[in-house]
Amino acid sequence: MILYINTKEKDKTEITIKNGSLVIDQMEAVNKHGSQVLLGLIDRILKKNNLDSSDLTAVEVEIGPGSFTGIRVGVSVAQALGFALNIPVNGQINKILQVKYT
Repeated sequence: MILYINTKEKDKTEITIKNGSLVIDQMEAVNKHGSQVLLGLIDRILKKNNLDSSDLTAVEVEIGPGSFTGIRVGVSVAQALGFALNIPVNGQINKILQVKYT
């Protein structure tokens, strides 16, 4: 399972669970706190789909353009998950160009 994180918009946080290119589930939060809800959303989507963090095989994260602070939060969480779970983290620009971070 791949976790996709999108925090590029100032007031919207979006996460998606994918199995390859197939979207399994998606959640978003629109609020004035922006990406501060990211960890809670990740926890909720995993529980909703009866998944554990150990089921994740990769993390994809939107890297812009967009909200500077939101992108920093998204990339930081993606890197932390990748490091903790020992899985790859990929940045995406508009879901077309992929850059691998190690």
